Amino acid sequence: MQALTNRSKNVVDKKMTFMERIYLPAILSGMWITLKHFFRKKNALNYPEEKRPFAPVYRGWHVLKRDAKGRENCTACGLCAVACPAEAITMEAAERQKGEEHLYREEKYAAVYEINMLRCIFCGLCEEACPKEAIFLTDRIVPSDYVRQNFIFGKDMLVEGIDPANRIDVTVRQKHIQEHKTSSGH
Repeated sequence: MQALTNRSKNVVDKKMTFMERIYLPAILSGMWITLKHFFRKKNALNYPEEKRPFAPVYRGWHVLKRDAKGRENCTACGLCAVACPAEAITMEAAERQKGEEHLYREEKYAAVYEINMLRCIFCGLCEEACPKEAIFLTDRIVPSDYVRQNFIFGKDMLVEGIDPANRIDVTVRQKHIQEHKTSSGH
């Protein structure tokens, strides 16, 4: 009989020794490994009390920024929604009414702005596409939940507070600040 390939191997039917048949050495070596790991330093953290530091480029919960006067920056241009590869952002535009100049910076604003956080892949393309620097990803963690509806974040959860003390610092992620740092050599 001729072999089809040159890769054939002869298989030897070697009988197991008595120690191999009772598996005692294998069990003892496994117990020794477990015992060595038992006395090592733990790698785990006690999460709520101890928190692992985040990288400066971490992207978490989104925020819709306000200007220095407390007006919303978003003009509902829709570029963030178009740039989103996961199609997680939806918005409806509205015209600013007389007397609302203190609320919205431009004539047009986002009456409805929603992000489906279950769809979001936290890529940051929305903040890159925004010409008004209205949306940023922060270092805050999106909380877990059991109900899908709780992951559709509206303006009530996305727009930062009016009080300047409650503003969210995104200077690390702002384009014009980063461009200024790179051009000045810092």
